[in-house]
Amino acid sequence: RRPGGLPSRPAASWLRRLLVVGLAILLTLFAAREMSLVLNSGKPTVLEGIVLVLFVVLFAWIALSFVSACCGFVRLLLGPDRRLGIEAEGPPPMPRGITALLMPTYNEDPGRVMAGLQAIHTSLTEAGAMDRFHIFILSDSTDPAAWIAEEAAFLDLRRRTGDEARIFYRRRPKNIERKAGNIAEWVRRFGGAYPQMLVLDADSVMTADTIMRLADAMERHDDVGLIQTLPIITGGSTLFARMQQFAGRVYGPLIAEGIAWWHGAEGNYWGHNAIIRTEAFASAAGLPELHGRKPWGGHILSHDFVEAALMRRAGWAIHMVPWLRGSYEESPPSLMDLAVRDRRWCQGNLQHMAVLPTRGLHWVSRLHLMTGIGSYITAPIWLVFLFAGILLSLQARFIRPEYFPAGPSLFPEWPTVDPVRAMWLFIGTMALLLAPKLMAWIALLFHARDRRGCGGAIRTLISMLLETVIAGLLAPVTMLTQSLDVFSILMGRDSGWSAQRRDDGSMPFSQVVKLYWRHTAFGLAFGAVAWLVSPYLALWMSPVVLGLALAIPLASLTARRDLGLGLRRLGLLLVPEESETPKVLTDAVAFRRQREEVPALPGPQALFHEPALLEAHRRMLPAPRRPRQDPFDATLLVGLAKAEEAESLEEALRGLNRAELAAVLADARGLSRLTALAGAG
Repeated sequence: RRPGGLPSRPAASWLRRLLVVGLAILLTLFAAREMSLVLNSGKPTVLEGIVLVLFVVLFAWIALSFVSACCGFVRLLLGPDRRLGIEAEGPPPMPRGITALLMPTYNEDPGRVMAGLQAIHTSLTEAGAMDRFHIFILSDSTDPAAWIAEEAAFLDLRRRTGDEARIFYRRRPKNIERKAGNIAEWVRRFGGAYPQMLVLDADSVMTADTIMRLADAMERHDDVGLIQTLPIITGGSTLFARMQQFAGRVYGPLIAEGIAWWHGAEGNYWGHNAIIRTEAFASAAGLPELHGRKPWGGHILSHDFVEAALMRRAGWAIHMVPWLRGSYEESPPSLMDLAVRDRRWCQGNLQHMAVLPTRGLHWVSRLHLMTGIGSYITAPIWLVFLFAGILLSLQARFIRPEYFPAGPSLFPEWPTVDPVRAMWLFIGTMALLLAPKLMAWIALLFHARDRRGCGGAIRTLISMLLETVIAGLLAPVTMLTQSLDVFSILMGRDSGWSAQRRDDGSMPFSQVVKLYWRHTAFGLAFGAVAWLVSPYLALWMSPVVLGLALAIPLASLTARRDLGLGLRRLGLLLVPEESETPKVLTDAVAFRRQREEVPALPGPQALFHEPALLEAHRRMLPAPRRPRQDPFDATLLVGLAKAEEAESLEEALRGLNRAELAAVLADARGLSRLTALAGAG
């Protein structure tokens, strides 16, 4: 760190932020004035005032995103600023020290996780850099079957790579604080041996080139606490995943370049595919436990934004390097899977309201937190805005206006709405929403390799139009889902934490109907009310009504793999990583298929049919505790009693619930009994 704890940053940072925020404010003020004229609200009613305020809040969000995207457009045309001296081309530098690669996992498919790690290991080995990295699989799995499968996959990963000295596995008996606690526990136990750590996610894959450049940059800049890459979504097969993949690849660089340009050293952390200085994390990023009951209180779910803000408060620089490719992740395969993840993220971001008043945070860090909060509360704000618009139309249609209010007045007051100005304001707002997509397409034309990889200029334009139409129809569905999530959280309902589906987004049609019939009913009712008020109002509301009314077929069709792959064969929704697939991604797919070809015994039964796995499992168990200190003690006693009554291993395993099975597998006495049953069988 530099003396005084202040990170180095360009002197132009304040000018950049003044430009972005200032232009966003000017655009918002102009739009507010136009909306005021639309409502003819020299003396606004309460309802007109509500509509005006809600419009200004929503437009400010759009304006800031638009100005930031414009900055990203210019950066893409001029070329990135190569912050921290990180080059995207040329031979990668060899790091001097040892970097830990951390793979937190929670009830995930271990074959998929290990295949990604094997691809990373292979890439680093081929680059001659594997001796500079250690891999840690950090399990928080609560499902005994997943736990045992992870241990088997870990041993298989060591065997396949021939590397037992640099690949490690650790499972926590209790997943306190979830992923944040998982990383923090590793830092407390092992972090002192590693100057930096690169945090992955269960679906993360990164090239050796990118990893080496990140590690070298961290070693060269001792004031930097975190460097975040731009993960590129790959591997999508369903229509929904391919839309997300295309949008992230074409629009993502424009957005990321813009925010990186004006955020400077006060960047953000997205929770994975980022390298972190261990000292910075250990000394500054400890998370508080929020006061109160869940969902507001307790452990912070969306930990990444908060950790970045705390490290920046302590003087560490936080940077984003969107021009550095070779960082990959996957998308949820369906709208339903996105909703499950969004519910948890919504709760985590709303918790940030309690973090905002924290003393000493940089104002840009507070803006990050507010952005996370706003990404979810704008949904109910939009919903209320639509309702207020209908009520305003009802007021104009059915309530007799007072042309001559009480008091002296020479001229009547005409309570009219200016339809022409309203139309132009709507067109201007939609232009600000859609312009970043057009700018991204124009920027793509100047990058020949990416343009060819997306299918060429014409196919990319068609793909963009297709993605825009479908995403526009899905937007009101997501709006209503997020609004219900916010309401549910306000009512005190916790989201919990469940493993994510990665490949298959299919779901029985009856279950899709069960999930989205309310959206359809709401859309039809909303459209009927708008039509009764005015056919012209119904026409204005038609995009929202149509999306909600078609929620069930949209959710079902976008989750289908045949539609996604069919569009791929037509050359639509393509991304460069499909045309020229990086070796690390082809390796990950190949290693995953190899594992799928090898049949494995289900869950805990594998322990008692594979002596090497059983012996490794015994070695990896935590040190024994006295009974009164054992958190599984009561459950263990019940589980042992059930196992003692069983006459075979299969009967014992079927008779134990998940908690009892986990307790028995984690105890030497339980393992001995189950081993005896296996031998007897």
